[in-house]
Amino acid sequence: MDEVVDVAVVGAGPCGLAAAIAAQRAGLRAVVLDRGCLVNGIASYPTYMSFFSTAERISIGGVPFIVATDKPTRRDALAYYRGVADVYDLDVRQYERVETLQSLPAGVEAPSAPGGASHRAPRWLLRSVQRTGGVRQVATHAVVIATGYFGRPNRLGVPGESLPHVQHGYVEGHSAWREPVVIVGGANSAVDAALDMYRAGARVTMVHFGDTLDSNVKPWVRPDIEARLREGTIGARFGARVVAIEPDAVVVRGPQGDERLPATQVYTMTGYLPETGLLEQIGVPIDPDSGIPAHDPLTMATPFPGVYLAGVIASGNQANRIFIENGRDHGDAIVAHLQSSWR
Repeated sequence: MDEVVDVAVVGAGPCGLAAAIAAQRAGLRAVVLDRGCLVNGIASYPTYMSFFSTAERISIGGVPFIVATDKPTRRDALAYYRGVADVYDLDVRQYERVETLQSLPAGVEAPSAPGGASHRAPRWLLRSVQRTGGVRQVATHAVVIATGYFGRPNRLGVPGESLPHVQHGYVEGHSAWREPVVIVGGANSAVDAALDMYRAGARVTMVHFGDTLDSNVKPWVRPDIEARLREGTIGARFGARVVAIEPDAVVVRGPQGDERLPATQVYTMTGYLPETGLLEQIGVPIDPDSGIPAHDPLTMATPFPGVYLAGVIASGNQANRIFIENGRDHGDAIVAHLQSSWR
């Protein structure tokens, strides 16, 4: 092992940062590791996106999140979470992918921490790979898995899905000016992408297996997208599925049979599955239907002592059950449970 800490948090999203702050406030040494950048999931949102929640409800660590509008934007949030990480001087290790998690044998002793404090006995060993290729091994008393929503994209499983003009996720529409674009999906992410691309001058068609847009489309956005659909400036194929993707078209199967839609850019906005690989490595049971890892929702503890969940990963396949606003408190519950076990 290269170092020993009290708490290792896997995932530098808002809920992971909140867990590290809770640990630090309790006098514990915490590190945060992420395969991407700080709050990588938010950085992957569309450039001009606004949040559903108010700023106060997605604030963490007791640091006020002040914006001039009702809803914070992606840019507001990125600046805010950078500021919070600086306020607490969190040890965040970006672009460092945790590859393995394994238990340590009982009786492993912890060395003294900087400043003379003693670490709790390490129980878990994380092996991570830095973007330079360097390997680091961190021993820790507790592990918090906070790998968020953007784990593994839901694939369509159709020919051509791996072509270079097909993307799972959306950032900005300028490059689609006057281009024929197909967006697969009917929920908020698909609607946001369709509207943004339409405003950038793209010729947009949405393809959705449902008979209409999803019921959870943001209420202040729904009138806009419905108006565009009615007037035909954004096309739609409802009750339809993509059966193949070609270099310049998408083949769609709907109520009227197969149809070939021109498309030089394709965005499959079909959601994600949680990244549970580390939990699977150590044998944490995962419900086959819901995708929810076994855990106590009051303490966020898994059946394996010292392994916890934080944030949306605890909601399994139903990502709309846990958001920043209710996942930001998981860190406090985790630290309280750890402290109770030491009494």
